[in-house]
Amino acid sequence: MSSCKGPIYLDNIATTRIDPQVLDAIIPYLTINYGNPSSESHSLGWDASSAVEQARAEISKAINAHHSHQIVFTSGATESVNLAICGMQKKASGRHIITSTIEHKSVLESCARLESQGIEVTYLAPQRDGVVSPSAVYDAVRDDTYLVSIMAANNEIGSIQKIEEIGKICLDKNVVFHTDATQAVGKIYFDVQAMNIDMASFCAHKIYSPKGSGALYINNSLKKIILEPLILGGGQENGLRSGTLNVPGIVGFGHAVRIAMETLQQESIRLKGLKSIFLENINVDHDGFCINGHHQECLPGLLNISFLGIDADSLLLEIPEIALSAGSACNSAGRQPSHVLKAIGLSDANSRSSVRLGFGRFNNEKEVKYVCLRINEVLKKLRNMVPTPFITK
Repeated sequence: MSSCKGPIYLDNIATTRIDPQVLDAIIPYLTINYGNPSSESHSLGWDASSAVEQARAEISKAINAHHSHQIVFTSGATESVNLAICGMQKKASGRHIITSTIEHKSVLESCARLESQGIEVTYLAPQRDGVVSPSAVYDAVRDDTYLVSIMAANNEIGSIQKIEEIGKICLDKNVVFHTDATQAVGKIYFDVQAMNIDMASFCAHKIYSPKGSGALYINNSLKKIILEPLILGGGQENGLRSGTLNVPGIVGFGHAVRIAMETLQQESIRLKGLKSIFLENINVDHDGFCINGHHQECLPGLLNISFLGIDADSLLLEIPEIALSAGSACNSAGRQPSHVLKAIGLSDANSRSSVRLGFGRFNNEKEVKYVCLRINEVLKKLRNMVPTPFITK
C-alpha cells in the first residue's frame, strides 16, 4: 500500500484549490486594500478600482481580446452564460438559436427558458467522440438564426470542439457566436479574435482561484450585440452587471489567468503524462473499460472512463481517501445518467459505470500510481462479488 495520505484530489474539473501565489495576491484586498471600487473620493476606492482594471487587462490579454473593456465581470460562468443567452433574446431580431445536446446545464436551461418564450432551438447531436460537426452547424443556420452557442471543451468528457471553424461559419452567416469557455481558458489554446468568437463565458475557480468570480467577453466590433442586464442596481460593468464588484475574487482571477498562461504549454504536457501513467497502471483488460470522448483532441487533465459492469458509486464508496467524480459535479444530483454520455451513445449502464478523473497542478506521479493501486483492488473485489454482465461498448 502506498504511503500517500488522502484525500488525493482528482476532481480538478469540478473546482480547484487556490494556488498559493493567487492567495498571496488576494489577502491584501481582504485586509488592507478593502475599498469599494465604485468609491471615487478616496485612495482605498482608487486602489480597488485600479486592481480590478489590472485584472481585467490580464484576462483580456489571456484570451487575446481587442480591448479590456470587452470583459464584463460576473459571479461565475453560469451567470455569464445566462447574461449572454437570455440577455440577448429581448434585443434580438431573430427567433432561432443553435446549440448542442452536450452543453453545460447553464446553456441548456437558458435555451429551455427561451423555448418557453417562443424561441426555436435546434439541438445538435455530437459524433461518438463528443465533437459537434461544424458542417452540422452550417446546415442548421437559418435566415432567422441570431445565436449559436457551442462550448469550447466539454466538462464531462473533455472533447475539444472545432471552435475556429464554427466561428468562421457564424462570421460568414452574420450570426452571433457564443462559447462556454469555462474548461478552455487557461488550459488550452483559446483566442477570441482568431476563432471569431463574439461572446465567451468563463470563470476563476477552474484555474486555481476562488469561487465566485466569472467573466463574459463581448465583442461588438463586427456585430451589433445588445444585452439586457439580468441584475439591476448601481450600473456597474457598463450597466450590464450591477452590484459591488468582488475585488478579492477579481484580483485572484487576474493572477490565476496570468499564471495559467505562463505555464500552459508545460503544464499541458505534464497533465497528459499523468493521464498516460494512469492508463498504463490501471489493471483492467482492454475489454473491461472504455474511454469516453475524443482520445486526442481532449483536455489534457481530463479522463472519463467507464469500468464496464461496475457501478461507479460503489467504486467510489470503497475509496473515500480519493476525491473523484462519478459524472459531472454540476450534474450529479439524483445520479441520473449523464446527458453528455447519453448524447454520445452510451447506454444507461455504461454511463453509470463512468468515472471522471481531473488531474491538476498539484497532483504528481506518486499519487496517480496510488490511485491506480486502490482502483485495481476495488475493481477486483467488486467483480468477484457479482458476475459481470455482457456489456457492449
